[in-house]
Amino acid sequence: MGGLALPTSGTVYLDANCFIYSIERIDPFRAILDTIWQAVSIGQITVVTSELTLLEVLVKPLQVGDETTAAMFRIILRHSPDVQMLPITQAVLEEADNLRATMNLKTPDALHAATALLNHCKLFVTNDGAFRRASNLNVTILSEIV
Repeated sequence: MGGLALPTSGTVYLDANCFIYSIERIDPFRAILDTIWQAVSIGQITVVTSELTLLEVLVKPLQVGDETTAAMFRIILRHSPDVQMLPITQAVLEEADNLRATMNLKTPDALHAATALLNHCKLFVTNDGAFRRASNLNVTILSEIV
């Protein structure tokens, strides 16, 4: 338990669940993530995520017919100056293969981790403990700091 330790500068990777907590206002995680958004607003850090996040966050709103929430996710991920969606390139796929082979990550997790690693992210924020296996990532698990 403790607070969220943000880097003094640089890039922070947010896993898909972070966007869900922020957009859908799910506490207690939303409150922690507000710290990140405040740091972005003052230019302290940059937030990035994979294009895969768009796929992951839209599933539930589309299943339940919630076009308002789906639209909010699309706007934040595609058009917000506060978030950069990074492409799934061949280099990301190769690195994800290595992570799957050596750390037994699931494909989506390997794609997120590979994207963060190849983009030299100083912090990886998630609520999925599986990312602890990616020993070369500086991972913060939200449930551990509430």
